[in-house]
Amino acid sequence: MISTLTLTRNRRAHLVNLMESLALQTVKPDELVVACMQATVEPDLPEIGIPVRQIRVPGEALPLAEARNRAAGEARGSDLVFLDVDCIASPGLVERYTEALKAARGLFLGEVLYLPEGAVRLPLDFGALDAAGIAHPSKPAMPETGIREEPETGEFWGLSFAIRKSVWAELGGMDEAFTGYGGEETDLAARLDGAGVPLYWTAGARAYHQHHAVHVPPLHHFGAILSNATRFHEKHGRWCMDYWLGQFAGAGLIEWTPGADRIRLKREPRPEEIAATRQPGTVRFS
Repeated sequence: MISTLTLTRNRRAHLVNLMESLALQTVKPDELVVACMQATVEPDLPEIGIPVRQIRVPGEALPLAEARNRAAGEARGSDLVFLDVDCIASPGLVERYTEALKAARGLFLGEVLYLPEGAVRLPLDFGALDAAGIAHPSKPAMPETGIREEPETGEFWGLSFAIRKSVWAELGGMDEAFTGYGGEETDLAARLDGAGVPLYWTAGARAYHQHHAVHVPPLHHFGAILSNATRFHEKHGRWCMDYWLGQFAGAGLIEWTPGADRIRLKREPRPEEIAATRQPGTVRFS
């Protein structure tokens, strides 16, 4: 049994597009579990021929780790496919992940193409999405067939991945001490090697990332990034999100270097500084 899982907070339009793409899968999942990090579940979602169950995961700060754990715990399937709510699944995504999960024990990643603003129309046109989407420049080329092991487990990202429910349980899921934006995915990646869980890239499991506003640097998540980076350093003895920490330090907001043992707050960003980091619609990723 295959369960697809997603998290949402006030992303109804993106969620509906994700659901429409699941209805078009060559191998349909047996269910979709939606963890709603908002006051109420989404009303009147479209019928897509797949059971959809919604659960509420409250919390003013984004409870991303808890929501993923709750969704996995609610899932009835032995195979879990996690998709960010901003993702649209290509028709073969679930089938390719299912084949990968049968082939090896591990955590499986798929390709994600980033779309510009206004690229998505219903009914979904995957040829148009292929033409409009671009890969993140930091990510490697996908294997042409099958799976390819990725030796650097830090390459894990949470937009689109698959894992057996039993392996998720072995890892202990995500650390719910990470609250708000950032850190929980990098923490999971840091635990893969110790748990003997290899990371793989999966051919044909393409997803398309629907556009949303990008902030460079992400000052709107300033407090959460500081607290979660500190939590990660306490656990692993090194920093995560160091690129953003360097940007914050360069802006005079914190005192920090890669060799530091702590972050010293100098001042909070001002509202106008946060507003100035919002990028135009042509910017697809940070």
